[in-house]
Amino acid sequence: MADLSAPFVRATTALSLLAIDPAGLGGMVIRARSGPVRDAVVAMFPALPLPLTRLHPGVSDEALFGGLDLSATLTAGQIVRETGVLEPVSALILTMAERTPPQLAARLALTLDQGRGHCLIALDEGAEADEVAPAALSERVGFFVDLDDVAIGDMTGFPPEPEELQQARSAFATVIVPPDILTQITLICLQLGIDSLRVPLFTLRAARAHAALNGHVSVETDDIEAACALTLAHRATRFPEPQEPVPDETPPPDSDEKTESQPEEDSLQLPEELLLEAIRALLPADLLARIAATQARRGMGSGSGAAKKGNRRGRPLPSRAGRLGSGARIDIVATLRAAAPWQRVREQSVGAKPGLHIRPADIRLKRFEDKSDRLLIFTVDASGSAALARLAEAKGAVELLLAQAYARRDHVALIAFRGTTAEVLLPPTRSLVQTKRRLAALPGGGATPLAAGLQAAMELADQARRRGLTPTIALLTDGRANIALDGSANRAMAATDALKLARALRVTGVDGIVIDTGNRPEPGLKTLSQTLGGTYLALPRADAKRLSVAMSAVLDG
Repeated sequence: MADLSAPFVRATTALSLLAIDPAGLGGMVIRARSGPVRDAVVAMFPALPLPLTRLHPGVSDEALFGGLDLSATLTAGQIVRETGVLEPVSALILTMAERTPPQLAARLALTLDQGRGHCLIALDEGAEADEVAPAALSERVGFFVDLDDVAIGDMTGFPPEPEELQQARSAFATVIVPPDILTQITLICLQLGIDSLRVPLFTLRAARAHAALNGHVSVETDDIEAACALTLAHRATRFPEPQEPVPDETPPPDSDEKTESQPEEDSLQLPEELLLEAIRALLPADLLARIAATQARRGMGSGSGAAKKGNRRGRPLPSRAGRLGSGARIDIVATLRAAAPWQRVREQSVGAKPGLHIRPADIRLKRFEDKSDRLLIFTVDASGSAALARLAEAKGAVELLLAQAYARRDHVALIAFRGTTAEVLLPPTRSLVQTKRRLAALPGGGATPLAAGLQAAMELADQARRRGLTPTIALLTDGRANIALDGSANRAMAATDALKLARALRVTGVDGIVIDTGNRPEPGLKTLSQTLGGTYLALPRADAKRLSVAMSAVLDG
């Protein structure tokens, strides 16, 4: 078996198996920047037994599924239709897959689900961790390889010759699969936290293709090990801890007796530890960090500004029927496409004059989608003896996050609450200079008006939304609220007021993160986070760097 710990070898092996069973394995996602390494992999695509069709994220529905050929229709005077790129069965090469809009991802996923024989190779060129190919496509393809860190000198292990691949395709249908292998693969997926039912089928087909490629009559140990490594490692969300063997106190049976549980001679029972170790060797080094970030982001938004529909700027969307005078721009081509099939009928109508006949129902308007800027509202507890430390940590976290704000279009704001009121110390800004000036001297000490802090954050979030920003509130506190909203020193009423404000924030749809900075986790803060519909993070004695990392994991994980 090839050394699958090398990314380039994994890529070439996966491409070889895909060339044997393209429809059954669905395809693969290749994460790589443009360069000689990716070019070398792309040069292997002709080994697939399908014609290659290149797609880009902005491809239209007419190009995908076919439709009216406008120029030919106007020239011929009758309806002429053009064939879509999805009509013939082919290998779909999707470039810039990380920019694929949800509408296109849904259409490609439907094409793969129809089982007509297509396969998909998604070229992911994302520069950031959150720039990835859509999950709807990743789940429907068998393989994933990351070539970002591969150098030219690491390019070893090229695919077999075309004659070998053709022989493997012919032998694929005759490969024998031992009983119970699918059950064993499914149990391993369960241990790795993989919940998709497509994955065990991908693993089984990859094992059969690997066996056919290596001239095996039936699936053997090496085939299962390679298939699990290629199809399961990148999908793992947890890894089972090794279990201590339980001693068997039952005396061994006589050697001449056969038990009913004895496996049949033609079955292949592989030790799960062997397969799990093969997968462990290929697990990403940051798997636990990625899992924690994913769990922290549950219940949060998309991690970026909200999508806004408009009619002037942004990423183009499919045009829609509309009326003149609405302020939107007319999509000339789409309007002509809508009117073309009816020209002959309209010419024959009473009183019609020769020429192009456009009706109000034909009008199509352009649409665009843009992302709003995001505002991180730090709401910091400035009360008590630990106030100075918490404010210093918040100040450092704000400055660290602002250093990344220019690439992510983030704004930040800071609210401090102490005594009986809350104060906006830093209005929404992206300026590091202004931030350092405003945070140079911060007040601290006094009681804890948690409800007042939440109320100030809600008002600032409301103002931000009216300005077109997408707000996210980050609350840093130890949770010991003792000042009610009316300013009275009443712990019970203070807790009740805080929960009321949390419910009100949840109704507005504002994302929230509650960071517990106490030495011990405060149950009341977890309840507050659940009421808010946000994320709860217990970070005792957190410094500025840990706060910044935690925020980034929740927002971008």
